[in-house]
Amino acid sequence: MISRWTVPADPSPTRRSIGRCTAPRVFVDTSGWYALIDRRDALHRRARAEVERLAAARTRLVTTDYVVDESCTLTRMRAGAAAAFRLLELLRRTEWLDWEWIGAERFDRGVALFRKYADQEYSFTDCTSLALMRELRLEAALTGDAHFAHAGFRALLAGDAPGAR
Repeated sequence: MISRWTVPADPSPTRRSIGRCTAPRVFVDTSGWYALIDRRDALHRRARAEVERLAAARTRLVTTDYVVDESCTLTRMRAGAAAAFRLLELLRRTEWLDWEWIGAERFDRGVALFRKYADQEYSFTDCTSLALMRELRLEAALTGDAHFAHAGFRALLAGDAPGAR
């Protein structure tokens, strides 16, 4: 069942990067978005509590066009097209979310990390996310994916188990 995660509406449908802002920022990966919207997901409660904590601390969320693509695809496969459209609309209306576009330079940095971590099971989207997090000097990600912790970031939903998503 898809959760109704309510966020304030943004009057403009176009989201742009705000560059290096002074507010604290946390990256949100696909597993973080999915945990937020699917009440059946094992990380749902933890993800909601973490987002509430981040909102109270006035922390901005950061994601990428690649993560949005992956998140909508995952949601469509697991919960259907209507749920995927709800997720997309939620992301478009979240006013404390900064969308970062991968573009050519970030793509190339993602390729370099994809090669560097060839012995790991990192997805290409993970590698572009890691490249972006390094560029923006982000320290934490709302994710259950332990690859982020392995790469040196705090994976807020991964827990202590090395085998966490």
